[in-house]
Amino acid sequence: MTRQSILAILLLGMMHAPLPARLQTGVLRPVSFSKVNITDAFWKPKIDLVATKTLDACIYQTEVKTARIRNFEKVARNQGEKHEGIFYDDSDVFKALEAMAYSLQTHPSASLEKKCDEWIDKIAAAQQPDGYLNTYYTLTSPDKRYSDMSMHEDYNNGHLIEAAVAYYEATGKRKLLDVAVRWADHFDRIFGPGKRHWVTGHQELELALVKLYRTTGEKRYLALADWLLAERGHRHADGYTWSQWKDTAYAQDLVPVKQQREITGHAVRAMYLYTGAADVATHTGDTGYLHAMRRVWEDVVYRNMYITGGIGSAGSNEGFSTDYDLPNEQAYCETCASVGMVFWNQRMNALTRNTEYIDVLERSLYNGALDGLSLSGDRFFYGNPLASRGQHQRREWFGTACCPSNIARLVASLGNYLYASDDDGIYVNLFVQSETQINMRGNNVGIQMKTTYPWNGAMTLHVDPAKPDSFGIRIRIPGWLNGKAVPGGLYHMNTANASKMPVFLVNGKPVSSVMRDGYACLSRKWMQGDRLTWTFEMPVQRLYARDEIKQTKGRTALQRGPLVYCVEGVDNDSAAWNIILPENVKFSPVPHSILNEKVMALRGTAPVLVASPDGISAKTELRTVTAIPYYAWANRGKTEMQVWLPTRIKDLKINY
Repeated sequence: MTRQSILAILLLGMMHAPLPARLQTGVLRPVSFSKVNITDAFWKPKIDLVATKTLDACIYQTEVKTARIRNFEKVARNQGEKHEGIFYDDSDVFKALEAMAYSLQTHPSASLEKKCDEWIDKIAAAQQPDGYLNTYYTLTSPDKRYSDMSMHEDYNNGHLIEAAVAYYEATGKRKLLDVAVRWADHFDRIFGPGKRHWVTGHQELELALVKLYRTTGEKRYLALADWLLAERGHRHADGYTWSQWKDTAYAQDLVPVKQQREITGHAVRAMYLYTGAADVATHTGDTGYLHAMRRVWEDVVYRNMYITGGIGSAGSNEGFSTDYDLPNEQAYCETCASVGMVFWNQRMNALTRNTEYIDVLERSLYNGALDGLSLSGDRFFYGNPLASRGQHQRREWFGTACCPSNIARLVASLGNYLYASDDDGIYVNLFVQSETQINMRGNNVGIQMKTTYPWNGAMTLHVDPAKPDSFGIRIRIPGWLNGKAVPGGLYHMNTANASKMPVFLVNGKPVSSVMRDGYACLSRKWMQGDRLTWTFEMPVQRLYARDEIKQTKGRTALQRGPLVYCVEGVDNDSAAWNIILPENVKFSPVPHSILNEKVMALRGTAPVLVASPDGISAKTELRTVTAIPYYAWANRGKTEMQVWLPTRIKDLKINY
């Protein structure tokens, strides 16, 4: 039995059996976005938009419209000036810098690099002699450093580290990396075994320290990340002020990380915590983190995730409430939380080689996260509801502005999530037209994918090794292809409309494959110029939710390929709350335009409740109904919208 199959058994059903103390080595190695050239008709325009419109918006808001850059200048001047804005605003500067760094690798720009260097000079000038860096405390209360775990000092500098690593990799310039190293060394002198306790109020530093370890090779940073994870759940916060909350479940601090079983509290903090735990497990082999993450992951995906891959149903804590509480119109679904779902699920796939995680990643990426960015690239959603009565619109910016730069850095680094490899093969996780080079045991293998996904399921993969070689190509078979909406069955599809397993052809001839953990595995001796082709069928699927979700009782949603659809008033006589979708209503894909975006809409004839001319009564009429991809709604002004539609007239006014 293989290591992977043993691990799968342990994860899925034997949590109480004796467990190995360490994972074996050999996790998947994701191919860096810097080695992937994306030419995709769906994603490349969005990457181009981020490189121009989105980053322009971030730069304008950061240094002109708000005081984020000015605060660094004030610290450097040391003239007693007041801090402006919110105590965590430094993080937005660092996230914007990270996105700018990614963009420099895909869209080289002398002017953008100059702007980065200007910001970096100001950041470096604001760093204190001992390495401390935080404009809020330095300008406001320098004597209160590290007195309040909820005040984001560590969170801000986690984003500093991520930006520094990204900029160093993009340009080779060390100035920001040196700033990050000085801060990390400063923090390490104060906190750690035998020093002061510390529980990060907003997790982020854990995963950032692992990135710093990978870049510098300094093992202290990995050890510090591991220690920060181990600090949680031991009441270490009792000796500090927590000004932001009293319930430490909000910051996932009720029990130690390795004992956690349920998702609690703030959704973004949870995603960053478990991403950091996965990163630490990757390098230490600690199965305790992996088992805990699997338990929590099941709690998220099986009971607390929206059909869009969004998470966080409650605005009161920007996170989770109770199992199956998934309101649509009041859904919080922060963009940053969906971005975090992409991070976390990629790490889980790398640790386990299980495509369930990529299925969830893809759902979050194409729906919950992408919805946070407008088609124009310069308007944003913070929360992403699944229903609207016309009150929602995208905004230029936010007081708490984490989401714009977060979606920018995700889209700019999309190449990170397409391919991976191990010593035995190459893994194709996402289907995006692109080119890359992957080293297989010293043999350089050229990979070129051609596709028009997500609109069409036809795929061509050119495999071009420098010399003939035997290795595996692992193609993810999406769960939606088999009528499986999400792992765990929180949502399900009409399996009568499920697609068939694709037929794989190499140079036009059928070849056999073996299914393993959701991958179709093709092992053979690959030759220069080999061409692997297959097609994913993309029927329109009906989605249904478990009965425990009261807000979706008697309702159905639509999906085609990885995309969840919604109805928007602008396409349907200015209304979206009067549409009924009985089981006999069929939809077909049709070309459609939303501003400058060419999409495949879904169109069918369905009953619509129409008021009489006198407004006293109403009747149903058959009308053409158009559904559009969820990510594209709210780009044409305020209008009604729904993802989940009633199947009977009596469910039109259900509590939603």
